[in-house]
Amino acid sequence: MASAQAQRWDRYGDARAVVIRDVLRAVISDLAAGAGRPRLDIVDVGGGTGGFAAPLAGQGHTVTVIDPSPDSLAAAQRRAAEAAVPLRAVQGDVTDLARLVGEQGADLVLCHSVLEYVDAPDAAMTAVASVLRPAGAVSVLAASAVAAVLHRALAGRFDEARRLLGIVSTGPAGGSTGPGGSTGPGGNGHSYAAAPRRFTVADVVGMIEGAGLRAGAAHGIRVFADLVPGSFADVDPGASDALLALEQAASAHPAFHDIAAQFHVLGYR
Repeated sequence: MASAQAQRWDRYGDARAVVIRDVLRAVISDLAAGAGRPRLDIVDVGGGTGGFAAPLAGQGHTVTVIDPSPDSLAAAQRRAAEAAVPLRAVQGDVTDLARLVGEQGADLVLCHSVLEYVDAPDAAMTAVASVLRPAGAVSVLAASAVAAVLHRALAGRFDEARRLLGIVSTGPAGGSTGPGGSTGPGGNGHSYAAAPRRFTVADVVGMIEGAGLRAGAAHGIRVFADLVPGSFADVDPGASDALLALEQAASAHPAFHDIAAQFHVLGYR
């Protein structure tokens, strides 16, 4: 019984990540075919504990995690060791990419939940672009400003929702910050936004194009998963699978991109 319940919860959790995994699988396949080699050089900037990096290393790719947190890097190395896969873990941040990776040193850069915290998102995207090889790609995952307003309103936090609504960006101008969006030093001396920024899809597309890249497909991530009580997975054994199917179906619809908790955008050199 406990095992079946855990499996249902795992499937519920899959609704939050399956779209990204599916998109990355297709992107990596296309990049490998274009490069004429099965092993890609992948950089996961702000990769934390290696949740994406370790599985990619397990697929045979050369993967480097760059993160300002020594604790996160140690956890990433433990994760890789448990999976018996090689993983390079380097302390640094997105501004260090050219020095740590080298110009045109990566086929694919994962930039997941990074732009929310850096001091200058436009400069961060330019740094990512500088290390991409010709025909290389960047995978950007960012928090939605529109969803932040919606979720607070649904939780009855109407004043906070109205304050956030007032600072939702109307164009690619670097994103919106949360209340009190000041900046402060990161854990390794680098400067980060103290309150996380949130973006619209147009913001991120603008940053990708501003860095000299071509914007690719966008997907909504967690369109419904954050709005549905987890208890549904206990009440209805099929609810998590149905939610997973709904997330996959809704993710590609442009109408749902900005109301998703996060959105994923690809960029190509």
